[in-house]
Amino acid sequence: MEVATQPEINLFGDELPSIEDIKRLSLNVRCSEANMLAFGKQVDENMSKTSPTTRLGVGIALYILGKDEEALQKLEKAEDRREKFIYTALTLRRRGRYDEAIENLAKYLKAGGDALTSSLEKAAIYRVAGEFEKAEKELKSCANFENVSAEYHYQVGRLQEAEGLYDEAVNNYQTALELSAEHQEALFHLAYRCDLSGNEDAAIDYYEQIGSTSPVHVNALLNLAVLFEDKGQFDRASQCVDIVLKSHPNHARAILFKKDIESSKTMFYDEEKEKKKTRKNQILETPISDFELSVRSRNCLKKMNIETIGDLLNTTEADLLSYKNFGETSLREIKVILESKNLHLGMALEEKQFGSIDDVEDIDDDEEEQDQGVLNKPVEDLQMSVRARKCMEKLEIHTVGELTRRTEAELLGCKNFGVTSLNEIKKALSNLGISLRSLD
Repeated sequence: MEVATQPEINLFGDELPSIEDIKRLSLNVRCSEANMLAFGKQVDENMSKTSPTTRLGVGIALYILGKDEEALQKLEKAEDRREKFIYTALTLRRRGRYDEAIENLAKYLKAGGDALTSSLEKAAIYRVAGEFEKAEKELKSCANFENVSAEYHYQVGRLQEAEGLYDEAVNNYQTALELSAEHQEALFHLAYRCDLSGNEDAAIDYYEQIGSTSPVHVNALLNLAVLFEDKGQFDRASQCVDIVLKSHPNHARAILFKKDIESSKTMFYDEEKEKKKTRKNQILETPISDFELSVRSRNCLKKMNIETIGDLLNTTEADLLSYKNFGETSLREIKVILESKNLHLGMALEEKQFGSIDDVEDIDDDEEEQDQGVLNKPVEDLQMSVRARKCMEKLEIHTVGELTRRTEAELLGCKNFGVTSLNEIKKALSNLGISLRSLD
């Protein structure tokens, strides 16, 4: 796919383009790094001009480039007209200044702006602000546009999705597309909703429809790449990422994803080895209380915080004998238990020292000191990607605490789970002040 060129729309002339033309320009500017750089140069060339129309055009251009604070400064000095107020509202919404955004939409309407656009943008602001009742009220005020306006149905769908009414949202996205087949936002959210609900074939179809159009839709292509990789279609996944990198050669997520896909092509999943590893972990996590021990032995081990077989493998005979009231009789009891499983005291420490590839897992007792409220959170709260969530399901990881007991190697051992997903999970845990288990 070729890098999209900017349409012949001049934002810095004597006459300001229509809002629809400005939207077209915005899509084309943002579709590639080259276009962003070229457009940025145009903005710099016109930054010092003082004509009211050019000043307004520069303010809108800064909004397109994502330079919100500079955009607000320019827009504030521009002449009062509907374009100024609508783009000021959009910039303020992006900055989280919702009340000010609503005020500017009122000014937009007073300046001759479109009533439907005003109501739909207000509904979007209320939705983003989490004020769902106000958003619903705003949408009801323009319900006469039902089955008439694609944007109306799209905004209704976004609100329903935010409220967890997923089936209703899908219906409205589909209606929006029936009214306007080129409504890219509705098509993307329909694809994404199918993606999250596990309807992968439908999601692929919708994402491909977006990917077949210009300009480049980065999120759609990367989501499509994830689905292709999950199906083992690595070449098609690579093609999607290559399109993104052609337009955005420095896109960090796409670069990582490209490496992830390449590693997936050569990834070998040893099912028998994983089964053995699971059996070994089950043995190491066996509680000491499952075995018949004398009261003295049990009490000593409890005071030493030795609770599992794995803990014993990280303890030497000298460590046990140095503890008060722990003698040779108790030591023999412990050794008999371990010998029955072909294990011995200090085994994990020895294997670490000699660098064995089958190191015994080092059970991390630090979890007890962590906030149980955080550890009991469901992993869904981490807002992970589709691939990361699927890996959690395969590994039967349901809570944050269960996730922190896994190592990087265990996660990377899951089929189709790569570096991109690992980094995503590590970042999410880091935000909670915790991390994956380490064997170092």
